[in-house]
Order: sequence, then structure tokens, then C-alpha cells
Amino acid sequence: MTADQSAHTSGEGLGPIVSSAHLAAGEMPSLSEFEFGLILASHAFHRWMVRCMQAAGVGGLSALDILVLHSVAHRDRPKKLADICLVLNIEDTHLVTYAVRKLQTRGLVAGGRAGNEKTVEMTAKGQAVCRRYFEIREALLVRAVKGIGFAADVLSDDAALLRALSGHYDQAARSAASL
Repeated sequence: MTADQSAHTSGEGLGPIVSSAHLAAGEMPSLSEFEFGLILASHAFHRWMVRCMQAAGVGGLSALDILVLHSVAHRDRPKKLADICLVLNIEDTHLVTYAVRKLQTRGLVAGGRAGNEKTVEMTAKGQAVCRRYFEIREALLVRAVKGIGFAADVLSDDAALLRALSGHYDQAARSAASL
């Protein structure tokens, strides 16, 4: 982003749009600006997932529950809890275990085994709910995003940047834990 673009996005002469000015006072205010955007986007995304799932006919699930459900549905094969945690970058396995129990209670996933390890797989009801979620997402979100001209390759580049930055945040978290 150029200086002109930064001034434009943050309001002429007002500085970067951030949630914590004391953090933006350092060497990289643009990182604070990015973090504020990430905060807003993550809350909006979580709210979207919950509302979309309600519209698909299943209320009372948290954003994490829905992420776990979609992860289990991915590639239509049973998943180990450790793999779900790894893919979603969740350290606390009990959070995923609790989500799986909630999803099992609602009949969306079923437990299984692969050797000594527990697995989770979709039920027919869970597949139907994920299909309905997909349809609603296509109609309400994808159509709107495409309508404002977001290019697929730009979104892919942004996604790659987010994945790369997540590695830096993870490394910084490990470093901070050792202080």
C-alpha cells in the first residue's frame, strides 16, 4: 500500500485506523491497522457463520462448532481430532472435543475409530446441513462479493498473505511464552 493509499484509507491526516493507538506508535503502524481490520473481519466472519448456520436450520452452534463441522465435511472422509486441531490451528484439543460432542448430540457427525484413534465423520443430516449452508453462502455472500468486483486471484493472494502472517504470529507467541 502506498502512502497515498494509506492516507486515503485512514482519513486525510488522521493517521492509521487502529483500535490501539499505543501499539500503532511503534515502527510499523500498518501492522496495527492490519490487526484492527483482522479483528473486525474475524468478528464479522464468526457472526456470519452462526447466522448462516441458523438459516440452514441449525441454531445454537458457535463459530468454532461450525468450523469443526466444515472441517469434518472436508473431502468427505473421517477425521482424527488431532488433524482437525492441526488444520484449524487450535492448541486446546478439549475445545474441539467439546464441539464434536455438540455436533454428535445434534446428529451432524458420528464418532468412529481408525486403529486406536477416535475419528469423526459426517452423518447424512450433517451433509444436508452443509449443503444448505453452501447454498445460502453462494446466494448471500459469494454473489455479493463477486458483485463488487473482488478478483479471485487477489483474494487468493490475500489468503496466502494471511497464512504467512499466521506463522509469524505463532512464532512470536512461542517466543513470548519463553520470556
